[in-house]
Amino acid sequence: MSFEAAVHAKAIQLDHLVLDMCAAAGSGHPTSAMSLGHIVTVLMYHTMRWLPDDPQYPTSDRLVLSEGHACPIIYAAYADLGGAIGKGMDRRPMTKADLMTFRASDSPIDGHPNPMEGFPFFDAATGSLGQGLSVAAGLGLAARHDGFDKRIYCLIGDGESREGQIWEAVDFIADYQLTNVLPIFNCNGYGQADRVSKQQSPEVLAAKLEAAGFKAITIDGHEPAAIRKALDQYIAAIKGDRPTALVAKTVKGWGAPVVQGGGWHGKPPTGDKLTQAHEELKATGVGLTSTLVSDDELRIYPPADHTPAQPDIVEPMTMTEAMKKYDMAMTLKAGKFATRKAYGLALRALGHANPEVFALDADVSNSTFSEWVRNDRQLQDRFVECKIAEQNMFSVGVGLSSAGKIPFASTFAKFVTRGYDQIEMALNSGANLKICGSHAGISLAADGPSQMALPDVSWFRSLSKVRDHRGNPGCYLLQPSDAFSAYALTLAMADYKGMCYMRTFRPDVEFIYDENTVFDLGRFEVLTEGRDLLIITAGYMVHECNKSLDALDKMGIDASLVDLYSIPFDAEKLLDLANANGGNILTVEDNYGGGLGSAVADACTDSGDAFRIEQMFVHRIPKSARTEDDIMKQCGLHHTHITQKAASMVGVVNA
Repeated sequence: MSFEAAVHAKAIQLDHLVLDMCAAAGSGHPTSAMSLGHIVTVLMYHTMRWLPDDPQYPTSDRLVLSEGHACPIIYAAYADLGGAIGKGMDRRPMTKADLMTFRASDSPIDGHPNPMEGFPFFDAATGSLGQGLSVAAGLGLAARHDGFDKRIYCLIGDGESREGQIWEAVDFIADYQLTNVLPIFNCNGYGQADRVSKQQSPEVLAAKLEAAGFKAITIDGHEPAAIRKALDQYIAAIKGDRPTALVAKTVKGWGAPVVQGGGWHGKPPTGDKLTQAHEELKATGVGLTSTLVSDDELRIYPPADHTPAQPDIVEPMTMTEAMKKYDMAMTLKAGKFATRKAYGLALRALGHANPEVFALDADVSNSTFSEWVRNDRQLQDRFVECKIAEQNMFSVGVGLSSAGKIPFASTFAKFVTRGYDQIEMALNSGANLKICGSHAGISLAADGPSQMALPDVSWFRSLSKVRDHRGNPGCYLLQPSDAFSAYALTLAMADYKGMCYMRTFRPDVEFIYDENTVFDLGRFEVLTEGRDLLIITAGYMVHECNKSLDALDKMGIDASLVDLYSIPFDAEKLLDLANANGGNILTVEDNYGGGLGSAVADACTDSGDAFRIEQMFVHRIPKSARTEDDIMKQCGLHHTHITQKAASMVGVVNA
């Protein structure tokens, strides 16, 4: 059988499986999957170098399905090849019977790609459209850094190419000349509700790609010889300096006219329509699959052998050691340093201690201080400048994480909010992603609310309440209050397998702690112990609350102060401390509500005990102010306001 006939035959076989599995599930996107039948066949049965029984082998080529709803075609091919499914070491070959469990609650094959549910062929959860090419870029970056001759293929829908993140990724791939990454645009002409815009036509997409510096190859996505030739051209161009992209003209529901056209997105045929679709597929195959020309067969080629080398990881320097090594002894002696700077210093120390640590930034490295990695000649190859494209940055981090790296992604905390969707998908992917948002809260003052992160604590706190696939908190939310705590928590993030978000702030602040204080995820620190009132705060507000303690002491109020630097936290231990203070709790935070105070309130409710809790947070949309003192007064969070609120809670008036 000729190569062309073999590909047609296999694509039709897979399309039949796609129709049946979606019909069994009662949902799914068979027509999108069928538009990819030939491309997936050439990739998975011929061009990709991979091992079905070990799909995560380090040197294997990778396939990222950005068009996540089209996953039935991948599942069908994978079952046909007996690819390994299951979690951890409990894996077995996938069978065609497994396809009939598609979308079931106990099935490893989810409605959209999700490697953490037992389908290890995928590197990341996709389906929230527009993110896959960024993941592929991260995988390509890691492969080049590791010296692996691996190719990264990414399937993208024409409709999803309207997403701006696709073009963030295109620019990133061009910037870094990631010629090992191949975007493949599946141009079947339809989105969900209607036809795609002319702006997403094959002709316009090819022109955009060429303008961005790519060599764009337009093909018939159902012509096996054309697909193979284009993939060979890409492989030949990998050693060049210009990335390649394929623009494939396809038919949604190829081979079965009954399910073509509008109205079939996410709607599998059943009953007579299903029977008709199968019959039409069979008829389509007549004349395409019967010609015997040569013994050219579909064959999977294995990847290069690889003996994994253990990374040479050493204990990172302490903050004191790092400051002395990097000519900051006078700053150390002065006892005042911003948490954002301590983060940058810790990231540099981690880079020297662990070769798997990567630093990503979004054009603000001189503010987040990840520039201390960029400017270190020994670490420059692990600094990734993503420019002003935060969404791409987080998804690139997912790709790096999937390749075994420990990515730290830094930007202003305000701009982290642009990537909430990407961060949630990173959580779904099980990514070992670390995020640092600098200039958090209101303490940067002069720049005003467009630069202030205010709802971020509430959002990340919601992720802290869910359990990830490893059984751990979905995300640790960390708010260090001084340089020593920021440095130590950065090191702790690197040691932890899972997602973390740390807020740092702009002002230089006095040291509260020293090297002897241990900072672990899930803990808090008691700064003072009293008996009348428990004040709970974090980050910059620890310093503001500290100022109120002297005033409260003069009023005869004996207050405890807790630095709740981690969410989640040890609720039982915290509430024991609250009980020792008469059950009176005041929480203080420099962001919008729903954050630290709500977390403490939930703990009180869950305990079933009686507590009185008051929350102080930002109740208005801030405006610019020239000093930290001014902005605290503007937002009602000045230490004098804290004193007044605390005093009123214990019955002292006119404070």
